[in-house]
Amino acid sequence: MTGVTGGTGVTGGTGVTGGTGADAGVVTVNPATGEELDRYPYTRPEDIDRVLDTAAGSPWGRSSVERRCAAISRLGDILAHRRESLAALVTLETGKPIRQARAEIDKCVGACRFYADQLPGMLRPETFDIDGDTAVVRVVPIGVVLSILPWNYPWWQVIRAMLPAIGAGDTVVLKHAESVTGSAMAVAEVFRDAFGAGVLQTVVVGPATASELIADRRIAAVTFTGSDRVGALVAARAGAAIKKCVLELGGSDPFIVLADADIPAAAAAAVESRFLNNGQSCIAAKRILVHRDVYDEFVAALVPQVTRLVVGDPADERTDVGPLARHDLRDSLREQRSRALAAGGRILAEVAAPEAAAGAWFSPSVIEVESDSVLLSDETFGPLGAITTGADDDELVAWANSSRYGLSSSVWSADDDHAMAVSARIQAGAVFVNTISATDPRLPTGGVKASGYGRELGRWGVHELANLQALRIRAGGGTR
Repeated sequence: MTGVTGGTGVTGGTGVTGGTGADAGVVTVNPATGEELDRYPYTRPEDIDRVLDTAAGSPWGRSSVERRCAAISRLGDILAHRRESLAALVTLETGKPIRQARAEIDKCVGACRFYADQLPGMLRPETFDIDGDTAVVRVVPIGVVLSILPWNYPWWQVIRAMLPAIGAGDTVVLKHAESVTGSAMAVAEVFRDAFGAGVLQTVVVGPATASELIADRRIAAVTFTGSDRVGALVAARAGAAIKKCVLELGGSDPFIVLADADIPAAAAAAVESRFLNNGQSCIAAKRILVHRDVYDEFVAALVPQVTRLVVGDPADERTDVGPLARHDLRDSLREQRSRALAAGGRILAEVAAPEAAAGAWFSPSVIEVESDSVLLSDETFGPLGAITTGADDDELVAWANSSRYGLSSSVWSADDDHAMAVSARIQAGAVFVNTISATDPRLPTGGVKASGYGRELGRWGVHELANLQALRIRAGGGTR
């Protein structure tokens, strides 16, 4: 492999890095305490070459559908068996409350069960007649996929982005976020135990090396989940190399409460969506947009539920909200909060976080804002909610579509026809009616506008990173 130390960085805000040459590597940190967890050396250039050659030479793409389903089922079994240890590591590295870390592993198990059952139908060739000729469209693997993934769901991000591709017959080289390198190593071990060598391998590399990997001849496609700023760099690098690229670039999802909504249910859902995973979810309810006629009632229902959140040690079973995953994320969120308050924002609800200077703590809060607030224009990645009001459906829709992002959204109304009419006007990759945004292996997930392009999950995710190869056969070998 050449050029592993040059190029444009394609990842941002990862773990602590230090050293040069053979001493370079990653230090992972417990965000609740600031204590060092472990150290990992960067993967050496010769070992990166070995990983790429193994992935490119793997027989996985020639395996039968039955073998793939059996391996995916085995993956689910292993995840279920190791649930407690894997969840505990996620909590240590990210600050995710332990109950939610277990739920993340459980969700991965469910996705494995789904694909093990449904993959044969997704891969079945489609046959039809064209002017007397037999035509077939078959799903063929494209090769090695480089997957550059974030830290907020260390396991679900891998399953969501890469299990469909593996089901299609592709192999994967994973460059995970540096702050979850321990989980990345666990991912590699679990996949090796389920699929054998070479199907999914982890490399520990810095931004420059990740950028060079995109252009490597052995890489057929790249997926990236993260910020739109870094996603643009990944897309440019992939485009220059004429590689397929799938981007999921976050969002500033609107949570729209119409005048005829069930207010108690909507308020409870808003709190769940905004503060799940310590507020660090791409599809969280980041902008709560409430019809003026029910605004006061909604706020009255929302505030007590926010103030009842338990903030503390993420390893404690009672904890609802832990620390942010990193200190730089906390500092960015504090800056957004200060700007919002300086522009006239008003705190409606707040829960004090622990006074631990070494940890990445932030007090969960909801701020009432005006139209010029940074909380309405930028993505907020943490336990900080913005709420504002609109005079009618048109104004609420305008608010929803004013963001440069378009990942997901949620609409609340007791009238299904009303909700459907409003949802049809929302510019987003998904709309959820009377339920919070959530990824599901049975549905495609992905965004529009600055939230990226391409789809993951369901049959759409299987086909996204595959060659949909057309075959036309003339009967008898003759010509017409």
